[in-house]
Amino acid sequence: MKDNYSIIMAGGIGSRFWPMSTPQRPKQFLDVLGIGKSLLQMTFERLQNISPTENIYILTNMDYKEMVLEQLPGLTPDQVLTEPERKNTAPCIAYAAAKIHAINPNANLIVSPADHLIMQQENFKASIDAAINSAEQGRIATIGIQPTRPDTGYGYIEFDNAKELTPNAVFPVQQFREKPDLETAKQFVAAGNFYWNSGIFIWKSSTVLNALKEFQPALHGLFCSDLSAYNTEKEQEFVNHCFATCEDISIDFAVMEHANNIDLVLSNFDWSDLGTWGSLDGHLEKDNNNNAHIGSNTHLFNTKNCIINIDDNKTAIIDGLEDYIVIQSDDKLMILRKENEQELKAYLKAVK
Repeated sequence: MKDNYSIIMAGGIGSRFWPMSTPQRPKQFLDVLGIGKSLLQMTFERLQNISPTENIYILTNMDYKEMVLEQLPGLTPDQVLTEPERKNTAPCIAYAAAKIHAINPNANLIVSPADHLIMQQENFKASIDAAINSAEQGRIATIGIQPTRPDTGYGYIEFDNAKELTPNAVFPVQQFREKPDLETAKQFVAAGNFYWNSGIFIWKSSTVLNALKEFQPALHGLFCSDLSAYNTEKEQEFVNHCFATCEDISIDFAVMEHANNIDLVLSNFDWSDLGTWGSLDGHLEKDNNNNAHIGSNTHLFNTKNCIINIDDNKTAIIDGLEDYIVIQSDDKLMILRKENEQELKAYLKAVK
C-alpha cells in the first residue's frame, strides 16, 4: 500500500442539501444519515483500507481546514491541501498530483469525492484494486456505476462491451456523455454499455501530470513550474499564485474528454452521490408508512412517503403530509414537495 495515495475532494458547498448544508458547514461535514459520522469521516475510513493514513490527503477550501482537522484528528495539517479560491476540480488535482509526485514519483493516486455514500467496503476495495492494476499499466481508470434507472442527473460513460459484464471487469472507454434528456437516458440504459460516471478516478501521478501537460499545458506549467516549492514553507504561497492565475475547469473537460487511454472498472457496490435529499431516501430506514425520518422527538400522524430531519432538541408534530421533504437546521426550515426538489436552487436564489 505504500505507493497508494488517496485524495479526498472536500471543497464543495453542497447547496442542494440546504438548509443543513450551508457555505459555513457543507454537507461533507454533516451526519446526514444520523449515525454519528459525517460523510467525510466515512470516506476517510473507507480509504484507509487502500492507503496508509499518512498517504491520505484532503483537498478543501481554506475556510474548511480547521473543520477537516477537527473531524479527522489523525491527520497532520500538511495532509490538508487548501485552495484559496474555487477553480473546479482540474486545478485541485494538478496541485495534489504535483505535490505527491514530488514525494513519490511512483505514486498511485485514488481521487474520490468526500460526499458519496458507499456502504459495501470490501466490494469498493475490490473495484479500486482492479483500477490500480489498470493505472499501473499507464492507463487512466475510472469507476463506473451500473444504472438502476434512466437518470438525467448523472453523466454517462460509454464503453466497449465486447466481453461479459462481470464485477470489476475492465473495459476501454469509448466516450464520456453529458447528462442526457430522459429519452436519451432510456436509450443508454437499454443499450447496456453505458454506466454512470462516479467521479472516482485512479491514475499514477506521472500519468495525470503527462495528460495535463498534453491537454492543458498552461495548467500543467503553473503547478509544475517549481516542484521544489512543494512540501516546504513556500508551498502555500506558490499554490495561491497558481490558483489566482489558472483557468476554472473540471478534470472531465480538462483531461477525460481528450484522453484515449481510459479504462472503466465495472463496480459492484451500492453507491449514491447524495446530490439531493431525494438521493438519500433509499439509504435511510423507513417506518410502516415509508417515511424516512431522523429526530427522536419528531412525531408523525397520517404522514406518508416523506423525508424528515429535525434536531433532537426540537419537538415536532407533523400531520397529513405525503411526498414531502421537511428539513430543520438551526434557524432554517424547508418544507418542499419531493417532485419540486430540482427547483431548490432557484428558490434559494429567490430568497437571497
